[in-house]
Amino acid sequence: MKDRFYRILMMLSKGTGIWFFRLVAWGIAAGYFMLFPSRVAVSTRFYKALFPSEGRIYHLYCAWKQFHQFTDVFLDRFLQSEDHPMHFTHEGWEYLENAVRLRTGGILLMSHLGNWELAAHRLLKSHGKDLPEMRLLLYMGRKHKEQIEQRQKEDLAARGIKIIAVEREGSAPVDILEGINFLKGGGIVSLTGDRRWREDQRTVAVKFLGHEALLPESPFVFALLSRTPLLIFFATRVDNFSYHCQVLPPVYVDAKERKDRQRAIGDAAQTYADGLEKVVREHPYAWFHFEPFIGRKIEA
Repeated sequence: MKDRFYRILMMLSKGTGIWFFRLVAWGIAAGYFMLFPSRVAVSTRFYKALFPSEGRIYHLYCAWKQFHQFTDVFLDRFLQSEDHPMHFTHEGWEYLENAVRLRTGGILLMSHLGNWELAAHRLLKSHGKDLPEMRLLLYMGRKHKEQIEQRQKEDLAARGIKIIAVEREGSAPVDILEGINFLKGGGIVSLTGDRRWREDQRTVAVKFLGHEALLPESPFVFALLSRTPLLIFFATRVDNFSYHCQVLPPVYVDAKERKDRQRAIGDAAQTYADGLEKVVREHPYAWFHFEPFIGRKIEA
């Protein structure tokens, strides 16, 4: 949703209720489904890999559900601005808290699941009082950064969250040096592991749903160069106003010799891909990835 239209929708929904937001959002999702066949094709290819025994009609039905569940991201953003109560459950939270307590720093590897804004807020709200202050740096695409509400940007900044935009064009996709220095200072750096921001961005190939997929190499290079743990994080919407947050055991990208670096990066990337596959099998309509991801089929 464009920022201006979203603000108008929020204003109207305050007076009419959530039902109005849901109705308008349903119509927008239906419109996208009808008018953007290329995005539908990406989704149906994903569901074909996820449910290979089902036919095309079923895959289209899954894509329809995915498009409509995506509107929940915007609904929950609206509800958060209205201080509507959200319920969160946690799993593996101790891994993140240990990284903060020991000031080791950590790469928080996120995915296009749930709502990253709610997840960022929850990271700080659930932060133990007996722990040092959590310093969080978020890398995201320039387009996503520009669409964040001003109020939300100010709130995130007030909570100590730093946001760095990743350009689609330019000399480098991320400022690696700044991220590494942040990590060495004991901070937590968050990147997405399931989307490339530039066509010429360095990638690492993994197996995902029996197919080849290309992941951005940046998060794993960060972990290798900074010698900090990779914390794979998933936040999925499990019900209305309810999310489940999961942090997997730390992954260390360790290579004693230069020739071992690509192997170490590849192993860590596959660990992430395996975790992502498990989550999307459990929540098949909650992965909001609308760009080509599934590649050639890998023969068993």
